[in-house]
Amino acid sequence: MLMVMLALDDLLKNPYETFRIADELRRELVGDTVTYVVNRNINFTDICINDCKFCSFRNRKKYLLSLDEIKRKVEEAVEFGCTELCIQGGLLPDADLDFYLSILQAVRDVDKKIHIHAFSPMEVVHAARNSGMTVEEVLKELKKEGLGSMPGTAAEILDDSIRALICPRKLKTAEWVEVIKTAHRVGIPTTATIMYGHIDTWEHRINHLLLIKKIQQETGGITELIPLPFMSKNNELGRYAKGSSGFDDLLMIAIARILLYPEIKNIQASWVKMGQKLAQAALHVGANDLGGTLMEENISKSAGATSGEFMHPEELRELIKIAGRVPKQRDTLYNILD
Repeated sequence: MLMVMLALDDLLKNPYETFRIADELRRELVGDTVTYVVNRNINFTDICINDCKFCSFRNRKKYLLSLDEIKRKVEEAVEFGCTELCIQGGLLPDADLDFYLSILQAVRDVDKKIHIHAFSPMEVVHAARNSGMTVEEVLKELKKEGLGSMPGTAAEILDDSIRALICPRKLKTAEWVEVIKTAHRVGIPTTATIMYGHIDTWEHRINHLLLIKKIQQETGGITELIPLPFMSKNNELGRYAKGSSGFDDLLMIAIARILLYPEIKNIQASWVKMGQKLAQAALHVGANDLGGTLMEENISKSAGATSGEFMHPEELRELIKIAGRVPKQRDTLYNILD
């Protein structure tokens, strides 16, 4: 581990060489193709019993979408041509397995084929606790009802000393890892995320990435890594931490590419979090995906994101072309659809 940390120290001290190496590894793994997904986000409630210090979304409007409202959003997504629905929300006090199943059933009432990418590890644990069930039992029932994959959110920084300060009521590192591994074991692929640029250090970030790498070596169930820069507006943590610099964001992408090579092929540059131009730059330092069209994205917007919450597929394709890459539409599991 000491040798690994020393080598990583060189990557931090020589960022332009790090960018070059990351870009080479990207080219080796995925070529010049840059992907995007036509999807819709549905944040079904902002009501939440947790008290995460970085959250600007919780209880702002205290709304809860009805199943009919969710169905209307699904209808709009299908009409637009979306291949994916990304569905997450706050933790309602009494939300149990039946509640989450009802959301999946509402989607399937509208469309049997659209891919459902839904429910964070925290939501799965919450459902299990409220239902008196194991995580594995909950995941199997969700899969049976149509859950296609799961976002690897709620990861933040996978270090319990950091989590105790920024999200004390959220699941612990070992719990997050176990939910992700269990999902993979029952046949539900997941993404992985890291939220950085607050009270974390590069050592925390590197350890987080190495843990993600270890999971992937064991299960092979992670489809992509999505680095998420901390958004500092309208939240408690933002009083003490102002977020990462643009240069830091690029270095995060590059180091993720290098550390996760060759196990994780896909590194996403979130245009919502990073902004369009920085996301384009990230395509030259290791990233190979720009994420989705979204149609709506309430969580980043409430924390100060200013890049919008919808981008037409043609706009995404143009961004990719201008950056000198080849745009390809993908599905959730990175099958190319073009």
